[in-house]
Amino acid sequence: MHELALSQGIIDVIRDQAAAQGFTTVKTVRLVIGTLSHVEPQAIAFGFDAVSRGTIAEGAVLDIERPPGQAFCLSCEKPVPLPERSAPCPDCGGHQLMVTGGEEMRVKELEVE
Repeated sequence: MHELALSQGIIDVIRDQAAAQGFTTVKTVRLVIGTLSHVEPQAIAFGFDAVSRGTIAEGAVLDIERPPGQAFCLSCEKPVPLPERSAPCPDCGGHQLMVTGGEEMRVKELEVE
């Protein structure tokens, strides 16, 4: 379950930002986790709940945005939606796809006091 390590990374980001900006409480953590990122939002929520205990993020709301997968089809020479990594191009059925979106995972925003 690599989501626990990723959740600890989120707490590290929060701790670093709190030290730099001087806030003491986190009310909301907004994350971007792309649908092609191999990260399960439910596992992140579970891990975040566990690793945030006793930190300034304990009890914070976790708001997760899920951008869809995107690719550029080299055969069609245009961007196409990509629901999963192994999916073919929805237009030509080919597999010459270059992933262009939906792989990201980042802390987008913190609502703090």
